Amino acid sequence: MRITANTCPALVLNADFQPLSYFPLSLWSWHETVKAVFMDRVNVVSEYDQVVRSPSLTFKLPSVIALKEYVPSSRRVAFTRFNVFLRDGFSCQYCGVQKNTHDLTFDHVVPRSQGGLTTWENVVTACSPCNMRKANRTPREASMPLLFPAREPSAHRLRDEGRSFPPGYLHESWRDFLYWDVELEPF
Repeated sequence: MRITANTCPALVLNADFQPLSYFPLSLWSWHETVKAVFMDRVNVVSEYDQVVRSPSLTFKLPSVIALKEYVPSSRRVAFTRFNVFLRDGFSCQYCGVQKNTHDLTFDHVVPRSQGGLTTWENVVTACSPCNMRKANRTPREASMPLLFPAREPSAHRLRDEGRSFPPGYLHESWRDFLYWDVELEPF
């Protein structure tokens, strides 16, 4: 396997062995990871079979690393388009259909032309057909009630939402750290 900047990313865990972020998953490139190992900022938890070589050293690439110093998580969630989609489960809040991010938009519950603000409590995920149908009206005026009220999510809730949308690539060594607290199925 040829090693490029996009191959062999490392899952980054906080000092308490929890991922720094679930969505997007906290990953570092192998370059960043090797640099952090040599600067003694992280502990290597698991490794790939892949190695890198220098004239004097052969080094297995880390697949999971843990920070040596704990980084406290932010108490407030950033108000971004992606976090609105994540809060709403990537589902239109008018019809309930789940879509890919490129098929979604966000909608002001109370339109800006009617004094609506761009806040957690007034912005929801919408599919394009529902957004067009609702147009410049409130849900009541359009006879399109919201499935769930729009609220600011806690960091804990958003982290839990992120767990239900795993990334496209999961290395085997990451599974224990991403899903360690998921209830096991009985035999």
